[in-house]
Amino acid sequence: MSKGLGIVLYSGRADTLVLAGVLAQTAANFDMPVRIFVTSFATPYFMKEKPEPKVPEEFKEWGQKMFEGMAKMGAKSWYDMLKEAKELGDVKIMVCSMTMEALGYSEDQVDPIVDKVVGAATFLAEMADFEVIFV
Repeated sequence: MSKGLGIVLYSGRADTLVLAGVLAQTAANFDMPVRIFVTSFATPYFMKEKPEPKVPEEFKEWGQKMFEGMAKMGAKSWYDMLKEAKELGDVKIMVCSMTMEALGYSEDQVDPIVDKVVGAATFLAEMADFEVIFV
């Protein structure tokens, strides 16, 4: 088993944000370090003023059902899952500096849940002993 879990979060879809939260929380519960690299269309969700996560049109019906089921279960939001994962263990969230620049964001707009703004090289340098997945 690898020493840690690296998550490249490039989609801002509701289902991928939830998946990142679940995986980060689960890994933290197993004492695995987690590094999340936020890039591309996930970036706006890690700013102080974030949009509402969207469900793709083809999954609209199932997305509504999923979120209603999560609410009945008492499941936390993707954001709260990530906050809890950070409280549980060695979980760091990094936002891609190139994407931030391309989208016109500045560092003062970054949500406090983010640990740092870095380039892809910095993220990859930390991934030597990590299993990296894309969501």
